[in-house]
Amino acid sequence: MTKEQLNEVIAKCIKKDRVAQEQFFQYFYGKMMVVCSRYTRDRDEAKDVLQDAFMKVFDNLQKYEVTGSIEGWVRRIFTNTAIDHYRKQKNKFNIIDEGNVSEDYVEHYTEDEDSIYSRIKPADILDAMNQLSPAYKMVFNLYAIENHTHQEVAEILDINIGTSKSNYAKAKAKMKKILEKQFNLT
Repeated sequence: MTKEQLNEVIAKCIKKDRVAQEQFFQYFYGKMMVVCSRYTRDRDEAKDVLQDAFMKVFDNLQKYEVTGSIEGWVRRIFTNTAIDHYRKQKNKFNIIDEGNVSEDYVEHYTEDEDSIYSRIKPADILDAMNQLSPAYKMVFNLYAIENHTHQEVAEILDINIGTSKSNYAKAKAKMKKILEKQFNLT
């Protein structure tokens, strides 16, 4: 779909045109399902977040300024919806507060390890992420994928900076173990 066609679909979506909404949905479904999957425990939960986020997009599409990136705008809504979902479920999740990260979590890789890990595909990393606890997964997503600072992660999740750093380091260590086991890298 060209940018002009997408802008036409957006204009029709603002007017609540169901056919245009379906086109918009189909255009963004795959990319946004990946975003939702990164923040949730399973496919069903990801679909719930996806549905909620699409409703927010359609309710707020008139606020989108055509000069900006529609995909970035949509992605931000999906990310925020996933974070809101996490916050609502937070009492069910185990947030670990270990304080500051110790040097034990600092990773040291050799060049041989770099060549071994280059065989790992993004889908393998996503599978490993899905095996993390919700708290580790959330911090990993916000810090490593969404490029937030630990300060920002702490504010978003209402945790302290040390917890963000600790959970991120532990998430990396756990993912490394998962991938090493899966690819017989140990």
